[in-house]
Formats: sequence, C-alpha cells, structure tokens
Amino acid sequence: MNRKRKPDVEGSLAARFKEILSLLGEDPAREGLRRTPERVAKAFLELTSGYRADIDALINGAVFQVDYSEMVLVKDIQFYSLCEHHALPFFGKAHVAYIPDKRVLGLSKIPKLVEVFSRRLQVQERMTQQIAQTLLDRLKPLGVGVVLEARHLCMEMRGARSLLSPTVTSAMLGAFRRDPRTREEFLSLIQSTR
Repeated sequence: MNRKRKPDVEGSLAARFKEILSLLGEDPAREGLRRTPERVAKAFLELTSGYRADIDALINGAVFQVDYSEMVLVKDIQFYSLCEHHALPFFGKAHVAYIPDKRVLGLSKIPKLVEVFSRRLQVQERMTQQIAQTLLDRLKPLGVGVVLEARHLCMEMRGARSLLSPTVTSAMLGAFRRDPRTREEFLSLIQSTR
C-alpha cells in the first residue's frame, strides 16, 4: 500500500517565518522569538481556515421550508480578515439580509458564512460579493443584500495612514437591486438602534 504523506504545512510556514525574522535582522534563537515562528504558523492557518471550509457541509441540514417572504436580517456580525495585498488585518461588521422564497437558512449559519469568507486573504469588495452570491445560489431567495463596514490596518498603519476611515461595500442582488423600497428598508434597518 502506497500512502502519500501529508505535507507539513505548519512546519513549512514556521521555517519560512524563521527565515523572515533573520532577513529582518532579528535573531530567531533569542528567548522572546524562539517559538514565534510556530505561533505565527498556527495563527496563519487559523486566519486562513476559510480556504479549507466546506460551504455545502456548513449549510447542509439548515435550510428549512417556511411560508415566509419578508426580509430576514442578521446585522452587526463581527469579522476579521487579512487583506491580500499586505496580509494586514481588516475588521468590522457585516449586515446580511435576504427575502426567502419559501426556504430559510438557520440563523447561526449566516455569521458562519461571513467567517468562512473572512478567513481568507481578501479584498472587502470580493468578500461582500461572495457572501451575497453564496446565499443567492444556495437558497434561491427573492433577493440578497450585504453591507460590510471595515477598518483596514493596511491603510491606517502604513501608506495613507488614514485613521478611523471605515470602508463600506455593498452587494444588492434580486429584489434588493430591482426594488428601491426593498433596498431602502434594508439600509434603514441596519441604521436603526445605532
């Protein structure tokens, strides 16, 4: 029996980060840094776990037939991601809504879906669209609306150094795009109780 060995991704990441520390002029053997490469490797695997997530398995068993066709909104979903340009964090809130067409998704699955797409190297615009498109594809609702508000440390810590300048992106599909009243209701609901 010929079994392939699984690559040691964590070990490879740790070795490369140890090399990066040396290239930066640090001594990876000094006390405070001895285990840093391993910790960084574990952190990066956790922060990019969305690549290894199975969305069908996540949603499976949580779609229910319900005679309901009004807006469902889960707002203020906290998320943390890494920008794909600098691998620096961006973080904020997601507001996700859809109008069911006799099929609803278990509410806890919506924050989990946001987490799957945030746990990848990302740009906020793509992440917004991925969340909306996945709900549209899996539920076949009458419409989907997603708004993300985030602070980007790549813009605050370096480059422009523009502090506390949140970026807002939106994806409006189906009824949210076609019907201004639906879109306005969604935007009004995410502003309420702030």
